[in-house]
Amino acid sequence: MSHEIKKTGRILRAPENFVDSKLAEEITTQGLNQERRGFLRKSFLAAGAAMASGTALAQAAAGSFEGDPNILNLPEHAKTLGKPVATNAYGMPSKFETNLLRRESPGLTRVSQASVAFAPLQGLFGIITPSGLHFERHHQGWYDIDPSKHRFMINGMVKNPKVYTMDDLMRMPSVSRMHFIECGANTAMEWGNVAVPTVQYSHGMLSCSEFTGVPLSYLLDDCGFDKKNAKVILAEGGDGSGMTRTISIDRALDDVIVAWGMNGEMLRPENGYPLRLVVPGVQGVSWVKWLRRIEVGDKPYATKDEAVHYMDAMPDGTFRQYTSIQECKSVITTPSAGQVLLDKGFFNITGLAWSGRGKIKRVDVSVDGGRNWRTARLETPVLSKCLTRFNIDWVWDGSPVVLQSRAIDETGYVQPKINELRAVRGTKSIYHNNAIQSWKVAESGEVSNVQVY
Repeated sequence: MSHEIKKTGRILRAPENFVDSKLAEEITTQGLNQERRGFLRKSFLAAGAAMASGTALAQAAAGSFEGDPNILNLPEHAKTLGKPVATNAYGMPSKFETNLLRRESPGLTRVSQASVAFAPLQGLFGIITPSGLHFERHHQGWYDIDPSKHRFMINGMVKNPKVYTMDDLMRMPSVSRMHFIECGANTAMEWGNVAVPTVQYSHGMLSCSEFTGVPLSYLLDDCGFDKKNAKVILAEGGDGSGMTRTISIDRALDDVIVAWGMNGEMLRPENGYPLRLVVPGVQGVSWVKWLRRIEVGDKPYATKDEAVHYMDAMPDGTFRQYTSIQECKSVITTPSAGQVLLDKGFFNITGLAWSGRGKIKRVDVSVDGGRNWRTARLETPVLSKCLTRFNIDWVWDGSPVVLQSRAIDETGYVQPKINELRAVRGTKSIYHNNAIQSWKVAESGEVSNVQVY
């Protein structure tokens, strides 16, 4: 790309808080039907229009800063003494960035204790999700557990069943690795048709962090697990939902971590403090939080969240169990739905790609709904079972376009179109929607969620 750019386009951020408390309460109590989905989209567009009418935006759209006092006059912060060190003993974001929050989608569940808070992918850079913006999924609410009283047990097909304290675990050899975590139901509402207004709600059950802890293989060896007959482990969480998940012994011995650390500090309470399981490449429900027990067994346990939930509904009426791998997937985060391109010119298309089977090998980007593709730049680091950031240059001429990204992982798997996925899976699924996402850019510059294939 040439460093000489005649005109760089500007993007208006997606509006926040477009659902007021009254509407949220109505949706929560009465459900999110097709009529309310339409109303949500209208509310969202109205919020965007309100933002677009702001004075600062009008000045920016004019493209003229001649005589701008922000340039001509020395600002107050350049003439006075600033705040002392450790004014905030624990650092906080700027007050001007307070709109970038994880948000709950109203009407998704009956109670917020068993709901989701979506990560704002549209406002994040690089590949690491700040701990305070990491998405949440709970089954019976979160807890702040006293680590001095927390215990972790390994039993079942082992020679020496053991109970560990947090101090015991944190004295053992540890590893730190960066991995993505994605809920199996991420993008679930898009199976049938367009349902949500922004990438935060369509793909925001996704985050990526550096996790620190003890390899589970070390602990299983410490307890003398039955190497000949063991086939699975059962991971059990400490919350009131009785969350338990079956994981194959091969995976448990590969790269699973019993983790206490996230992004250089202890886990946040909503992310499982003081202890959680990290199962790279596998749907988030298996990353059991508030981890209290692992049992070694010789066959799948078929617990309630494996025999009733987290199964794939197939077109013939049957259900698939234990399809836990998160297949290769990508999404463009900018430009994306809810944002507005203010003028023609150069834009940087950026997004995220990931695969539960290893590294991302390539990402292609289309600006014409998948008829033609160009290969994007993969930004380093490119790690296994981790988010990968991609970028590609694009000049918008003001005509309507449809943006798409298509990821390919190191196994050769190619991210499918939505119609290709539906041909195999139907439209009644909830889990594992890894279809190509489409964003439509209108002549007005408004970006919206569409399905094109």
